[in-house]
Amino acid sequence: MPAASSEAKFREAFTAHFNAINRYCLRRISLDEVNDVTAEIFAVAWRKVDRMPDDALPWLYGVARNEIRNRRRSHRRTQALKLKLSGQAESQDLGPEPIIVRNSELQELMTALRSLSDNDQELLLLHTHEELDYEQMGVALGCSPEAARKRLARAIGRLRRAGGIPDPKKGSQGIRAMKGGDQ
Repeated sequence: MPAASSEAKFREAFTAHFNAINRYCLRRISLDEVNDVTAEIFAVAWRKVDRMPDDALPWLYGVARNEIRNRRRSHRRTQALKLKLSGQAESQDLGPEPIIVRNSELQELMTALRSLSDNDQELLLLHTHEELDYEQMGVALGCSPEAARKRLARAIGRLRRAGGIPDPKKGSQGIRAMKGGDQ
């Protein structure tokens, strides 16, 4: 690819996806690292612009995932705090009781999420926060869309088990089993 078209391709990807990549980083690492990590992601994109697909966003999520995983090894406590704080209520319209219950449930969910492997956490966050479909998740994870779908289903199952959440597919049997048998 000629230099001019490589530069144009990079500029287009940067302009179109900078905010999405920056938000992706904000949800996963401390605020003081976001600019450095985002800059590194786009530096990788510049170096590999000839390999960047036309639909660059899922590919950029994959680059971001790898960069963050490298940094996360030494910052696990920061990530745990960010997850704990990520769902705090912004509205003060509720009384204290619903907020306490909601925060307790959120804490239980975050504890269950943190008990999962990094790969399971990433799958769940790509699905819920980034709203990627299976094809895009496959690009970000370096696998097929079908493999992404299966991995996500298994991660959801592990999250349910870790959090004691009944499987809605099992209907009332799942609820009865949790209550201690048939009624």
